[in-house]
Amino acid sequence: MSALTIFTDNDASQPVWQSEDAAQIRDKLAALHIRFERWAADRELGSDPTAETVLKAYQHEIEKLVAEKGYKSWDVISMGANHPDKQALREKFLSEHTHGEDEVRFFVEGAGLFCLHIDDHIYQILCEKNDLISVPAGTPHWFDMGSQPDFTAIRIFDNPEGWIARFTGDAIADSYPRLP
Repeated sequence: MSALTIFTDNDASQPVWQSEDAAQIRDKLAALHIRFERWAADRELGSDPTAETVLKAYQHEIEKLVAEKGYKSWDVISMGANHPDKQALREKFLSEHTHGEDEVRFFVEGAGLFCLHIDDHIYQILCEKNDLISVPAGTPHWFDMGSQPDFTAIRIFDNPEGWIARFTGDAIADSYPRLP
């Protein structure tokens, strides 16, 4: 189940707010200009779908976002527990960073944890199948896919080059809960 847990940015020991209610999550994040929606990841993809299969299945959803926001490119990130580079990729994504564009993800399988550092708080959003999240450009954040990742998400970009991170050098991500 999707969840939002909020901490202060100086105390990772005790959340100040938590919810698994999609409407409450959406409202709390909307106040921060973060888009969170529940979509229908209801297409049959098979046991090991290619990126082309995933994109074809959800092209109608991609086209809605392109029409609304003018996005220029999209791809699929799929990570399983047997991926040979899972540890290196996890470490890379766990470093706090920003982007010069919105970070848009639609989870069609599995789950991952987005952690946003906004003002004096850390917002941990557990995104699962059916979740769409859009983190505004310039928002410091990190992503945890867990030690045994299992997710497929469509990534949508303003930039035709795709995922470009600017690492902040802040080690704050090391202090907050991670996925097992």
